[in-house]
Amino acid sequence: MKNIWLYILVMAGVTYLIRALPLVLIRRKIENRFLRSFLYYVPYATLAAMTFPAILFSTDRIFGAAVGLAAAVCLALRGKSLLVVAGGASLMVFLAELLPIF
Repeated sequence: MKNIWLYILVMAGVTYLIRALPLVLIRRKIENRFLRSFLYYVPYATLAAMTFPAILFSTDRIFGAAVGLAAAVCLALRGKSLLVVAGGASLMVFLAELLPIF
């Protein structure tokens, strides 16, 4: 039981250091254009890397996940709000899972 608290404490420390070190070490504005553009896109790439596998493997069949992903992309490209995109994708996954196709 003591090991669990030690693991939690170590994870909390590592998480804090990852967030605090850039604030302590970088005190002036970053002038390098490449580094600034790289840091600008990191949150989007990280979010996509975490979300995409969850989209494909969160349903019983890959067909339903693909239909939901396609619906979400179509709605997002049309400029719909996040609530509409999420609701539309969920509805399409639900309907696709009802079909006895695959």
